[in-house]
Amino acid sequence: MKIAQKLITLKARPRGFHLITNEILEHLPELSDFHAGIAHLFLMHTSASLTINENADPNVRNDFFAFTQRLVPENEPYYTHTLEGSEDMPAHIKSSLYGNFLAIPINTGRFVLGTWQGIYLGEHRDFAGNRKIYVTLMGE
Repeated sequence: MKIAQKLITLKARPRGFHLITNEILEHLPELSDFHAGIAHLFLMHTSASLTINENADPNVRNDFFAFTQRLVPENEPYYTHTLEGSEDMPAHIKSSLYGNFLAIPINTGRFVLGTWQGIYLGEHRDFAGNRKIYVTLMGE
């Protein structure tokens, strides 16, 4: 078994859901060294998230954003963690709902994703900076 680990820094993005599959792959040339295995992607932030979904139609990402905004609204009177802005506590909740890690199978040096699947970054803050993902590749 071999293991490779790498910290990837993603460029800053506006609030919303963003397809980041290609950006991640550009940072992982060592993926081609793995015949079979698993990639673990860990997002090192509490106000963003990772998920896998439709990669062809950008309307899906827009619908994710609209639904998530309605599911976890801002400026609710029951939020007590408010010092970092009205979107901060809702961003933490959204991060927990979608999650901060993915486990993706590796086969013949590639991620095993369905035909219409891509990796999304859910950016839940208005003015977030770069986001960091710690990647662990394990396999043969």
